[in-house]
Amino acid sequence: MQPVSEQLRVLLDGAEEVVPADELERKITASAKGERPPLRVKLGVDPTTPDIHLGHTVVLRKMRDFQRMGHTAVLIIGGFTAQVGDPSGRSSTRPHLSADEVDANAATYLEQVRKVLLDEPLEVVDNRGWLADLVMRDVLGLASRMTVARMLERSDFHSRYTEGRPIALSEFLYPLLQGQDSVEVRADLELGGTDQTFNLLVGRDLQAAAGQDPQCVLTMPLIEGLDGSAKMSKTAGNTIGVDEEPAEMFGKAMRVRDDLMEKYLRLVTDVHPDEVDEIVAGLAAGSRHPGEVKRRLAREIVTLYHSAQDAEHAEARFNTQFRDRTVPADIPEFDLGQHPVWSLPALLREAGLVASGSEARRMVTQSAVRLDGEVLADPVAELASDQVIGGVLQVGKRRFVRLIRR
Repeated sequence: MQPVSEQLRVLLDGAEEVVPADELERKITASAKGERPPLRVKLGVDPTTPDIHLGHTVVLRKMRDFQRMGHTAVLIIGGFTAQVGDPSGRSSTRPHLSADEVDANAATYLEQVRKVLLDEPLEVVDNRGWLADLVMRDVLGLASRMTVARMLERSDFHSRYTEGRPIALSEFLYPLLQGQDSVEVRADLELGGTDQTFNLLVGRDLQAAAGQDPQCVLTMPLIEGLDGSAKMSKTAGNTIGVDEEPAEMFGKAMRVRDDLMEKYLRLVTDVHPDEVDEIVAGLAAGSRHPGEVKRRLAREIVTLYHSAQDAEHAEARFNTQFRDRTVPADIPEFDLGQHPVWSLPALLREAGLVASGSEARRMVTQSAVRLDGEVLADPVAELASDQVIGGVLQVGKRRFVRLIRR
């Protein structure tokens, strides 16, 4: 276990708030001296989608920091709470998911989470193990720990209530269920985003009521997406997914706004806080060029989820594609088969350049589709296969296929 000063330097770097800060330092100090076991650091994740992006990894990486310092990560998969739906930051009630939907999401979600967390020390538990067996007496007991007035102190609930938008009673129960998770795993610390502060503090209350030492709370900032303003989310379409291909990941990272580079370096890479300080100072003094720092950021991100070699190849491809203004040599190929004619939306979809026909039409109308460098402006165009064999079909700046016929 690292010295307390080094632990605090790393563990508190980038954190938004610690409640109570002196209590966390006391727990870490006692653990370092062997006066108590390593901290049990809890993070609850609801698998409401099958994939995670860098926004999700901010708290996951902070949990990994605790693992590196010798503390135990307790990852709670919200098999039960995902079906209820976390109301945090929502302006409307979240649609409920079925158990089958949650299970399907959890399979890939957990696989991607393990790309961030260390294998040890780690406990992974599903809160269906205790929440699914609650009876009405238990639910009423939990509900008695909270007042409606306190619930309406939450900014999202307060605004929805004053604006006359509905709040389901199940949403009031969600913070209590999350807090009960802390009781069940005897958490010493719970991690979450700043939008989770209310829920995390409820966990402290329920632990105190259960006679446990209340957990500390450490919140992390919500990271802006590639548009530089909205929180990174699939809904906003501004994400970098942890399962994306190296070239796609590198290209997206190069779109991060200059004023967000420090935040990204601190929150989504392994660069030590001291080195981040040096980089930021260099940018301010003019001794470091923003473009080179952004390349460093992009390489760090690709290396984390792929490899250093993949990062090197992705950067070379980026250079070819954008700096040298030529098409990469290693683009994938798409076999036109025996179709004499392809509709443009169908070709884009089948070639894997878009996810759907509607996306294809949208990209065409945005002048984002090119064939051998020429913009294709007709969303219902039909292309004769014999005339496009060998051509390069492109969507946006990073998606290419070479059209062939075997």
